[in-house]
Amino acid sequence: MITITDSAKEKILATMESNDAKGMALRLAIVGRGPVGFRYSMAFVPLIEKDSDDVIGDFGELQVFVDPESASKLEGSTVDYIEDNFRQGFMIDNPNPLWDDPLAQAVQDVLDSQVNPGIAMHRGFVTLLDVKDGVAYITFGGGCQGCGMVDVTLKQGVEVQIREAIPEIKQVLDTTDHAGGTNPYYQPGGPGQSPMG
Repeated sequence: MITITDSAKEKILATMESNDAKGMALRLAIVGRGPVGFRYSMAFVPLIEKDSDDVIGDFGELQVFVDPESASKLEGSTVDYIEDNFRQGFMIDNPNPLWDDPLAQAVQDVLDSQVNPGIAMHRGFVTLLDVKDGVAYITFGGGCQGCGMVDVTLKQGVEVQIREAIPEIKQVLDTTDHAGGTNPYYQPGGPGQSPMG
């Protein structure tokens, strides 16, 4: 199912020991998708919290629990721990596509190649949540969350680019909680110009 490198296993076991989590398991899960791929969760859990349908990875002193939905999207992945001059932390090399649905993958490709590079200069990004019945559900993050120009960015930029590239998409819906934005690029009601307008 997954591979855990020696450096990752060593770091996980050392972290378990320093956090008094010895004798626990590591729960690994996919918790969503972001602008650079899957988003992951790693947490220590008591061994008794193994669900009956969990996929179990046995790595000697380390047990890894993965829920079935995450397991199918983690097949063939490698968990590594990197520590060098530029990076420090766990890295997951996952060969699986972000989306099984070709329509959702096509929308993701437009976001990756056209939309997100355009709004990156405003510290923003768009994440695809789902595609159902010709509707793409998205959320804005970074400088776009709570930005006063987000409606322009959505209607004149994001939606236009997606619908031009993928005629099967009839609508793009923003599901973002814009009241929760902490650092919008343009304050609501203030001057500015959308990067996509």
